[in-house]
Amino acid sequence: MISSAISVSEPFSFKDKRVWVAGHTGMVGSALVRRLRQEDCEILTVSRKQLDLTRQSETETWIEYLRPDVILVAAAKVGGIAANAASPVDFLYINTMIAMNIMAAAAHAGVGKLLWMGSSCIYPKFAAQPIDEHALLTGPLEPTNEAYAIAKIAALKLAEAYARQYGLSSLLVMPTNLYGQNDNFDPQASHVIPAMLRKMHEAKSSGAETVSVWGTGNPLREFLHVDDLADACCFLMKSEANLPLTNVGSGDEISIRDLAYLVADIVGYRGEILFDTSKPDGAPRKLLNCSRLASLGWKPKVNLRSGIDELYTRWRASVRQFEQS
Repeated sequence: MISSAISVSEPFSFKDKRVWVAGHTGMVGSALVRRLRQEDCEILTVSRKQLDLTRQSETETWIEYLRPDVILVAAAKVGGIAANAASPVDFLYINTMIAMNIMAAAAHAGVGKLLWMGSSCIYPKFAAQPIDEHALLTGPLEPTNEAYAIAKIAALKLAEAYARQYGLSSLLVMPTNLYGQNDNFDPQASHVIPAMLRKMHEAKSSGAETVSVWGTGNPLREFLHVDDLADACCFLMKSEANLPLTNVGSGDEISIRDLAYLVADIVGYRGEILFDTSKPDGAPRKLLNCSRLASLGWKPKVNLRSGIDELYTRWRASVRQFEQS
C-alpha cells in the first residue's frame, strides 16, 4: 500500500534544466513536449530506432552521455482490451524492462528528479469508488489488463525502493483514461474513444445501418484530455507538496453507452448502435479520487465533448493528408 502522507519539499523549477521526455512521439510524451515548451528548459528526445529502452546497456549509455537533470517517462506499450488479451507477454515484459532500465540508469547517473506514469487500470477491479491512491494492492486486478497492471505496479514499487535506497526523487502519477492529439486509431490496439471514432466514421462513410460496440455499455469511465495530464504533471513537478502517488483525472464519468451516442453525434452517424454482450466489459467503474491534486489548486480545462471533437477533426485531417500523399 502507498503511504498517504504529504510532506513539503524544496521548490522545483524547470529553468535551465535538461529534461528528457522518454517516449516523446506517443500521445502522452508529445503532450509533455508541447507543455514543456512553455518552460525555460532544454528538452531532450531520442527516437525508438536510436534507443531501445528494453535494452539495459543502451539505456545506461544514453543517460550517462546526455546527463539529463530530469526524466519524464511516458514510454510504454499501451492498448485496449483486445490488445492486452492478445499480447500479455509484450505488455508485461516491455513495460517492466522500460522501468527497470530507466530507473537503474537514472539512479546511477545521479538524475535529480524522475516522473513515472502509472495508470488507473492498475487499481483493484472492485476498488471502492471513487478510487483513492491507497487502494493500490488491496484487491484482485481486472483480468483483461492484468499483465500491463502488474508491470506498472512493479515500476511504482521500484521507484519507491530507489527513493529509499539511492535517494532518486520520483513523482508517481496515476492518470485516468486518456485521449487526445496523437491518439492511436489502430483497430487492434486503440483505446475506446479513438476506436469508437474510427468505427462510427467508417460506418457513416460506408452507409452501414448498424455499429457494434463491445460489452453491455453499462461500465462507467472517466476520461481526461492528454494536454490536461501534461499540465498536471508540470504543475506537480513544480509543487512544493511531496506526494508519494497522485491521481490525475477529470472528476467526471460517463457510461460506455452514453459515450457511444456522444461519439456518434460528433461524427454524424445516424445508424443504430448495438452492444455485443458476448464481449467483455472490463471493470464496472473506474473513477479516481483526485482530491490530493485538487487541494493543491489544479483542475482540468478541456471538457469531453470539445476534446473528442478536436480529436476527430485532427484525425480526419491526417487521414486526408495520408490519402493525398
